[in-house]
Amino acid sequence: MPTITTEGPPVDDLDRKRELVRRMTDAAVEYYQLPKDIITVIIKENPPENVGTGGTLLVDRRRRSS
Repeated sequence: MPTITTEGPPVDDLDRKRELVRRMTDAAVEYYQLPKDIITVIIKENPPENVGTGGTLLVDRRRRSS
């Protein structure tokens, strides 16, 4: 049934990931009016050396702003 995929920076805190999955599931349950056990949430983590914006890797942008 509904699958939610989110992409973002790596998060080392497992409790924060649990909270993210819980909140996304709750939002989907409210919107779709479906039972929460059929909602799937996938977290894709992308380290800053694998993401670029404006032609620059995020890891390089962070180095410049430090």
